[in-house]
Amino acid sequence: MKPYRVAIIGTGGISDGHVKALNAAKDRVEIVAAMDIDEARAQALCAKHQIPRWFTNADEMLSAVQPDLVHVVTPPGSHCELSIASLQAGAWVYCEKPLCISLAEFDRITQAEQETGRYVSTVFQWRFGSAAKHLKQLIGTGELGLPMLGTCQTLWYRDLAYYQLPWRGQWATEAGGVASVMGIHLTDLFLWLMGDWQEVQAMIGTLDHPIEVEDVAMAMVRFENGAMGSITSSAVSPRQESYLRLDFQRATVDVTGVYGYTNANWRYALPVDSPDGDALERWRTIEQDVASSHTPQVAELLDSMDRNERPFVSGGEARRIIEFLASLYKSAFTGQLVKRGSIAPADPFYHAMNGAIQRVKNT
Repeated sequence: MKPYRVAIIGTGGISDGHVKALNAAKDRVEIVAAMDIDEARAQALCAKHQIPRWFTNADEMLSAVQPDLVHVVTPPGSHCELSIASLQAGAWVYCEKPLCISLAEFDRITQAEQETGRYVSTVFQWRFGSAAKHLKQLIGTGELGLPMLGTCQTLWYRDLAYYQLPWRGQWATEAGGVASVMGIHLTDLFLWLMGDWQEVQAMIGTLDHPIEVEDVAMAMVRFENGAMGSITSSAVSPRQESYLRLDFQRATVDVTGVYGYTNANWRYALPVDSPDGDALERWRTIEQDVASSHTPQVAELLDSMDRNERPFVSGGEARRIIEFLASLYKSAFTGQLVKRGSIAPADPFYHAMNGAIQRVKNT
């Protein structure tokens, strides 16, 4: 089988991680081009990684090199248009998070998938580490009992310099703030592990940065299975930590890290004086130790391309987090509890994460 021809749109710092993941796929892929509106930056990435062609216009690149797969690594406000253009040019897409900045944009991407027969997968590498996959399997067997309570905390720190890029900190170009750009990784993992969410009540605040969007977000969530959870996302926490704790009927499972994990970051615990020591040892035993990174997700995406089937984090699996974020923001702006499935096209929060505020600004 010929290697898949891959092009990269967006050559900022995170693009190195994408190149690393593609290089790990070895002869399954060939990186044929990179594009950035900053010519010097595009040239620099190509020189660093021996990529043969660089462009400053996405449409020109797509037409010239006709890739099989496009990695979209640009600011969130451009994700939708670039993903659709790549689909229409004959490519599958692997797009950085958040996949798009509204439910309306997500549904446009879905329509383009249906029209082209190709798929867009979004970056959620926290799902692809061996420890998270192992836990998901245990949850599925029922060995841990029903989920009861979850705590999801993305406590990061960003200084003023971080927000100096012109697209950061603005609703129109970044979708939202810390909840949609930083906390989105752990929140997605949390929602995937706990089951379908049912309703959310939230608040947001801009506490320490001169930006439009929030730098702190907090939410309470009820799940369809009856479990409850809390989600905190922060860009104002000097001691950075990402912490996820899930309490089941028979065990507590938690993970502590910052930007990723290995098996060693996870812990399993039983109730005091529990007789299930053998079960605990079995739960802790994971055959492989695959870190959460782009590498295993890209490998699975290529497997999906081989089989010509929808990749894992696409379609409904990708829409879940976009709908949750829209609901979180709607709750925060309106003070209402928001139920899943309630944001329809007539709702201003379907079209922008800050809903009516954005509509007023655009009139």
